[in-house]
Amino acid sequence: MQIQTHTDNHIHGDETLRGYVSEAVEHAMARYEDRITRVEVFLAEEHSPDKFHGDDDKRCVMEVRLRGLKPMSVRHHDSTVRDAFEGAAIKLQHLIEKTLGRLDHRHEAVQSDIELSFDS
Repeated sequence: MQIQTHTDNHIHGDETLRGYVSEAVEHAMARYEDRITRVEVFLAEEHSPDKFHGDDDKRCVMEVRLRGLKPMSVRHHDSTVRDAFEGAAIKLQHLIEKTLGRLDHRHEAVQSDIELSFDS
């Protein structure tokens, strides 16, 4: 699983941040690592620091690429970069679980239909 971190010019994307993001993504997605080819994390500040900004001006967009499927993404806004990232990571984990759960359920149903047709 490849993990890429991107930041805008308002967020300092140093090695500490990249290391934290990589470690957190690896931990959160470990269960599905054989089915994930890449995770991209985009961190941005929606408003420039010299202008008034609300409480939820940090944004994290996470895109995941699962083997054989189109890329899927989630987005989360929060007051800090860390909270925006963690919120997006939770959403991404739920999206992956839901998507793979549906695929696995369909696969099981097809296998069940095949077994029944051979039994007949």
